[in-house]
Amino acid sequence: MTTIDEFAAGFADEPGYFDFAKYGPISTPVAEEQRGLVDLQARSRHGSEIALDEQAGRVRRAVSALVGFPADQVVFQPNTSEGLLHTMFGLTGQIVLSAREYPSLPLAVTRASSALRVLDPVWMDPTYGAVTPALVQEHLTSSTTAVAVSAVDYRTGYLADLEGIRQVIGDRLLIVDAIQGLGVADLPWSLADVVMAGGQKWLRAGWGTGFLALSERAATELTPVFTGVAGSELALGGRYDQPVPVRAGAAAFQVANPDPIAQARLATAAEAVTAVGVPAIAAAVAERASRLIDLADEAAVPVMSSRDEAERAGIVVLQPEPAQLTTLTAAFINHGVTATVRDTTVRLSTHVSNDDESFDMLRAALTSFGSAVTY
Repeated sequence: MTTIDEFAAGFADEPGYFDFAKYGPISTPVAEEQRGLVDLQARSRHGSEIALDEQAGRVRRAVSALVGFPADQVVFQPNTSEGLLHTMFGLTGQIVLSAREYPSLPLAVTRASSALRVLDPVWMDPTYGAVTPALVQEHLTSSTTAVAVSAVDYRTGYLADLEGIRQVIGDRLLIVDAIQGLGVADLPWSLADVVMAGGQKWLRAGWGTGFLALSERAATELTPVFTGVAGSELALGGRYDQPVPVRAGAAAFQVANPDPIAQARLATAAEAVTAVGVPAIAAAVAERASRLIDLADEAAVPVMSSRDEAERAGIVVLQPEPAQLTTLTAAFINHGVTATVRDTTVRLSTHVSNDDESFDMLRAALTSFGSAVTY
């Protein structure tokens, strides 16, 4: 096992970075893994392709250990959006989802609905982005076949109650966009039928990395509409001049051969998270999120995200008076604090690599803001 301090020491991001919900700077082991395989690929000695080919199985095993799905029901994807599109184009019936989800999810649903006309979206309008079991239950009908939800809402940081949602939807498919929670929130992923995520945020594996994991039922019920050579029996060998069927299970949801170096980056990151354990990471992040809230309170900056640890992961959202937003943004810039400013809010997101220096920089920025504001 790896200690949380050893895990945190594996990152080299600069102090003042509080934007992990946008992009998590890759770890030193991930960077080293990439450099080693790039060098191998550049030299291309006889037999070197073996190490590259091995990454497909490695990444499936690493993701399997992280989310609790069998390795043969996990398939690498270059991003969350591709996993969502595979899922929604393969789905039929009525799907319940929030209109306030990150656009990748609603866009995948509306594109599939308008193109194939076999998917019927039912839209929820949750208060502050909170998709609760009660809200889901209100929108279920006898025609509902699936419910889709983000594990963590990207605007508010609200942590979905997957157990409660599973209880109210029964045997309908539960589809979870896990990108804002995987690796930082201790959630029962195996309760879902479909889980997809990119690795560029909390897993800190960089862009071009992701996966799609399916339950046995989802693998049976979803139609692999977009299947290329990698998702067909040709990938297992055979003649190229004859029609071939798609592969069984999650493997069918592939278009082309993936980048083995991207697979290695995701595998390295997932292995590191598993080695330290998500509960340890979640506890460290929860402590840091509480520090963010305390600093905001000291500066009298309103916190719009939940203060309840059971309802949040690593995201804390500030909502100053509209006339003060520019002043707060300038204070962050002047003190080297990186965050996401959107509409009327400032989203701070923290991870294990945020040390005391980072929090000192944030405190200085908030103090500067307070001295510049006239009440």
